[in-house]
Amino acid sequence: MRQENAYKIKLIKLLEILRQDSDEDHYIGTSELIDKLDKMGIVCDRRTLYKDIEVLNSFGYEVLCEKSPGKSNCYCVADRSFDVPELRILMDAVQASSFITPSKTEILLDKIADLGGSHRAELLQSNIVRFNTTKSTNENIFYAISEINAAIENNKKVSFEYFDFNEKHERVYRKERKRYFVNPMATIFDDDNYYLIAYYAKHPGVVHYRIDRMDRVEMVEEQSKDLYNGEPIDLKHHKKTIFGMFQGETQEVEFQADKCLLDVIFDVFGDNIALEPLNDNTVTFKAEVQVSPTFLGWCYSFGNKLKVVSPDFVLDEIQEHIDSLVKMYKEYRSKGNV
Repeated sequence: MRQENAYKIKLIKLLEILRQDSDEDHYIGTSELIDKLDKMGIVCDRRTLYKDIEVLNSFGYEVLCEKSPGKSNCYCVADRSFDVPELRILMDAVQASSFITPSKTEILLDKIADLGGSHRAELLQSNIVRFNTTKSTNENIFYAISEINAAIENNKKVSFEYFDFNEKHERVYRKERKRYFVNPMATIFDDDNYYLIAYYAKHPGVVHYRIDRMDRVEMVEEQSKDLYNGEPIDLKHHKKTIFGMFQGETQEVEFQADKCLLDVIFDVFGDNIALEPLNDNTVTFKAEVQVSPTFLGWCYSFGNKLKVVSPDFVLDEIQEHIDSLVKMYKEYRSKGNV
């Protein structure tokens, strides 16, 4: 049994070396493999190495062999889980994510690069373009996500403190730092931030909390989740209806849009949104949205290229909002601030 275990360890270490130090562009020679195993205290020779490679191949690991006349065999592992472009995308995504702190960003970049083996890791690290992304300073966000997921899996409540920032970028805790106790439903990523979707037993609907603004997050072992009594919620659809995670009343809104905005419309509402041509340059469509200040701001950002045509109460909100902005700037300029 001891001999059998030693052989299993030998195969595991051999595979680790091949994965770390070889790829299709960098084969590793027989002598180098034997030397690396020897440094780990594992005895190996050419004859047994050939058999070990055959065993790895028989278990589905694609170990390629390069044979040259008068030279020893060279090997590489071809079954990479990720290729270089895929690893590059993952690394860029980590860099662009503002909720990941600078120190955690560097740790994750190293881990992702190592997935490509030592040669590709060196290439990936040398070609990193540092993004000018404003990063979170909350080092506990990964712990918070872990606690929230544990609470969801175990049907438990989650407890936390919640804070905003003042003008000096100092934490200001809500509710005089009294703890929130909520029923977690899911975590979602939106607009470069992670959010907790949760509910309260005594209030209808769901609420959102930015996870990087949560402190001292804990699963409440002694409290199971309350029964959800609200309207059934499709989280995937729910995410499409909100803008910047600011909630409002869900309404079906009809739009008219210039065809130059088609890419934007598909990005926001999905490829299955039904568009009707109004004329050569304009389309109409309907979508369920949560009418909030961020939704109104999104509409304004396209100027006369996007128009809300119904329902009337949304048009009234838009008109009131625009009137208040016009009034604010008129008063500002009337005081000589030009």
